[in-house]
Amino acid sequence: MTRLRSIGTNPTIRNFARDASQSAIRKVANFVAPTVEVPTLTGQYKIYDAKHRYKRPNTLRNTDGKATRIGFTAKDAKYNLIPHALDFPIPNVETLNDEGFMNQVRYGTTLLADSSGLDHEANVIDTMLEQVGAGDDVDFKAANFDPIDYLDKKIIKVMKLAKNGAGIRILFGPTAERLFKNNSKVLYRFNGGGGKALKVPTLTDLSDMLIGKPEIETALMVHDAAPEGKEEDIQFLVDEAIIVFACNPNPNTMDPSFMKTFRLMGQWMRPGAYKSEDERDDILKMDWIEEIVVTNGTAADRTNAKEE
Repeated sequence: MTRLRSIGTNPTIRNFARDASQSAIRKVANFVAPTVEVPTLTGQYKIYDAKHRYKRPNTLRNTDGKATRIGFTAKDAKYNLIPHALDFPIPNVETLNDEGFMNQVRYGTTLLADSSGLDHEANVIDTMLEQVGAGDDVDFKAANFDPIDYLDKKIIKVMKLAKNGAGIRILFGPTAERLFKNNSKVLYRFNGGGGKALKVPTLTDLSDMLIGKPEIETALMVHDAAPEGKEEDIQFLVDEAIIVFACNPNPNTMDPSFMKTFRLMGQWMRPGAYKSEDERDDILKMDWIEEIVVTNGTAADRTNAKEE
């Protein structure tokens, strides 16, 4: 057995791979669809819609009575974690000393983790946009339009849809954030009213002006929207959109958050190795298992900020 083939059982590398994979999860991916660790590859989770409404359990119990039992039924949704993998070739492994060998493995692990995090965030955003649909177009430069009051109403709407007091989060695209924070009524509020605006609010400032002080992030991921063979057309995945959604700060398989990522408990990225087809190189491999799920599709609302 080569040294590279032994990394699957090396606790140092396994721990490094786990930490690297956790650190590589992009901020927006974790913001929209945070991780819920599950004990098995398949199982059940609660999904909420018009037919499956959230109900608060009764926790009172008579001294001689039974307690309310929570759990899953045949009507609940089933998750089935999906395998993912990436490879990274490391040439001439047997010529490396011990320190060089470990450095190469750490280096490759970091690159694989970073690529997996990038792919995961793109998948989360794609799933989110598909679920929320086209949304409503709103002119943020219209006379007398107040974005603060408008978003307050959206937040209240989503709170009612979530039904259990789950936290509210807001995801801005870059153009949406620009139009929101530079709106004259937002600046007027932020700078105390009257006189010339002296300062443009940050995301934290915007949160403080909204009901419930929701968590706010901006999605900055871009993609090339041009067809194959055409000149590149770089666009933001989330540009004019503002997504208001429910998210429990500590989600599980039963709470009515908008989206989650189920991952197998204790197995974020599993390192291993194999020989390349031509046997010239050793291949560092990383495997992980996860599934992105929409658990409460009604608890999200999309607005498209326009400047018509």
